[in-house]
Amino acid sequence: MKIIHLLQTQPIDTIDVQQHIAAVAEKLSTTPVTTLVSELIDKAVNFGLKLLAALAIYLIGAWIIRKIKTIIARIFERKKTDAAISSFTQSIVSIALTVILIIITIGAVGIDTTSIAALLAGGGMAIGMALNGTVQNFAGGIMIIAFKPFKAGDYIQAQGYEGTVTEVNIVNTKLTTVDNKSIIIPNGALFNGTVNNFSDNTLRRLEWIVSVEYGSSSEGTKEVLMSLLKGDIRILNVAKGAPADPFVAVHSLSDSSVKFVMRGWVHSADYWDVNFDMNGKIYEELPKNGIKFPFPQMDIHVHQD
Repeated sequence: MKIIHLLQTQPIDTIDVQQHIAAVAEKLSTTPVTTLVSELIDKAVNFGLKLLAALAIYLIGAWIIRKIKTIIARIFERKKTDAAISSFTQSIVSIALTVILIIITIGAVGIDTTSIAALLAGGGMAIGMALNGTVQNFAGGIMIIAFKPFKAGDYIQAQGYEGTVTEVNIVNTKLTTVDNKSIIIPNGALFNGTVNNFSDNTLRRLEWIVSVEYGSSSEGTKEVLMSLLKGDIRILNVAKGAPADPFVAVHSLSDSSVKFVMRGWVHSADYWDVNFDMNGKIYEELPKNGIKFPFPQMDIHVHQD
């Protein structure tokens, strides 16, 4: 009867510790030294073979994982997928396969991997709960990179902020506002919210609402405003590729003024320059043509008995 068999057939929690130690000591004293050495050599050789087999499994598995990553990279490259998605997918696949390989390697040595698998599962669940928001941002980043609602260099409005996209990461997006503030928005909220991409189209329409006092000539005012639109070469017409020609009309009749609307199409890059320049021209040219700007006013009628 071997020493290991004696230990395995008598659980320590069911016998007296002193009796167990005495039985082991008696076995050692009665077993020939050559037998003990032979058992130790057999176990060492057996363990060595298992260790070599585990090392071979690990090396072969690592080589297979590298090949799989290469194949994935080639597939994404052939389909011209975004580099961020390719890198992220390769990392996830590599980590998952490496964890599986390590468990298989440990099992090949002879160690029970049931507890290790349970520990990894519990740890993964805990990490997933702790990083719930981060996982959502990861998913949002993948969707943004895949569907491209915007890209670096676009001017967007989202989540109450407005600015130029300077960087799109896997978990967040960085904007730079017109006053040079850096805004970092989580991709989860960004993808699930409304995004207004001003740079998505090459043309944008400008609109001005101009208020003049009552008594001003409607036709005369429209003529002056139209001349301002046609006088700016940055304002396009149908012949230059715009969806519509410049437009002027009476917008509404308010309490203290008559409101006219001006509309014109421009290239996206000229949007703000044309907007500010036209405001200045309206302010200067209307008074020169006898058209006055209104002030809030109220007429009071007094009746006497």
